[in-house]
Amino acid sequence: MLRIEDTDQNRYVEGAENYIIESLKWLGLNPDEGVGFGGPHKPYRQSERKEIYAKYVQELIDSGNGYYAFDTPEELDALRAEAESKGETFIYNSQNRNRLNNSLNLSSDEVQSRINSGTPYVIRFKIPENQTVLLDDLIREKISIESNTLDDKVLYKSDGMPTYHLANIVDDHLMEISHVIRGEEWLPSMALHELLYKAFGWTAPRFAHLPLIMKPEGKGKLSKRDGDKHGFPVFPLEWTRAKDELSEAKTEEGISKGYREEGYLPDAVVNMLALLGWNPGTEQEIFTIEELIQLFSLEKVSKSGARFNPEKTVWFNHQYIQQKSAEEILPEYKLILEKQEVSASDEFNLKVIELIKERANFIKDIYTQGEFFYTAPSNYDEKAVSKAWKEDTKDLLTEFSEELNALFSFDHTNIHEKIQAFVNQKAIGFGRLMMPVRLALVGSLQGPDVPLIMELLGKEEVLKRLHVIGNKL
Repeated sequence: MLRIEDTDQNRYVEGAENYIIESLKWLGLNPDEGVGFGGPHKPYRQSERKEIYAKYVQELIDSGNGYYAFDTPEELDALRAEAESKGETFIYNSQNRNRLNNSLNLSSDEVQSRINSGTPYVIRFKIPENQTVLLDDLIREKISIESNTLDDKVLYKSDGMPTYHLANIVDDHLMEISHVIRGEEWLPSMALHELLYKAFGWTAPRFAHLPLIMKPEGKGKLSKRDGDKHGFPVFPLEWTRAKDELSEAKTEEGISKGYREEGYLPDAVVNMLALLGWNPGTEQEIFTIEELIQLFSLEKVSKSGARFNPEKTVWFNHQYIQQKSAEEILPEYKLILEKQEVSASDEFNLKVIELIKERANFIKDIYTQGEFFYTAPSNYDEKAVSKAWKEDTKDLLTEFSEELNALFSFDHTNIHEKIQAFVNQKAIGFGRLMMPVRLALVGSLQGPDVPLIMELLGKEEVLKRLHVIGNKL
């Protein structure tokens, strides 16, 4: 289910909702119901459910579990400052609520008069006094909290919008949510939420608080700024940040990299994420989504944070590319060729993919590493030249070209045999011939097996490149 939790309008971000939907679709994690997908529990935007929350917050007031609070921000700031001056912390709770500006101390007529006159207010939850709240988290296990240490959280604001605490408890109940799985930052709110369920007379869902994803180095949780700083994606799709975010980040760069745009496969990203803080207890690292569904259990989630490893993420992508056939890679590869304004037959492209993909971490690498198949090198790697080119190399390549030209069938088997025979006849080391030949064909000493390169390029193109390098060097 995709529910948009947009009750805090001050944090509203234009385009974020569509971004979330597009990201889930790209990852193949399509909700069964929710915003953009329909379903029986609509509306799924919390901003469209205000009447529902108003009904339930009234229930809390009527049952004595909620109350109106008219304290101004200035009054609360003064109380906090006073407490700090004494080395204490101000908490709006059972220890002081009976002396503050709220409906627990005001007459019902006074409360109604203030509401009618438009006096700003919030509705707070009345935390029970002197109770030990027993919690059972599926990851953190048994926890106990003394209710007197909790503050009377704001549940509802005078603008008619609920806070996260009320909206999520009501929605999770009405939408029949069985498990609330969230980051460990929300662990301090678990006691409040359990007490809210109890106040409504509802059965609470099971809670599980996940470990955080930590920075690759140093302390603290992973943030978008880590990705911006070190050049790896944190967002699923590319995200253009708003001006207020830019000022906060103190940078003029407005775009954060996305896994999709950087060339990661969605299955590889899902696999990587699944193993951050969880593993099935085996050495297996590559999982299909079906395997993850079968194997995953909250009981095997770690309590400690998982350190993010950008290099490991690249490794996952490499593994998934190796699992794909050339036919599966071809459509995306052709899009890359189009951007480079390169045109070739599908048959030719499939052969290039087959020859290069085992070295590729990304589909785009197949083109960057195999560009020489489409365009003859215009210059040659200097270190490779100093290593491969000798005084007699040009003459050697001229003689070898004559031997190749005589080949009737220009396939890699015949080419390999011709190379072996030529090397034996000349009584030279294999590298004396192969290094300059590779340099002529590729422009460097990298790439697949030379006979395979030659077969795909064809006799005419190979002879041309051998001739060109001889005249250039």
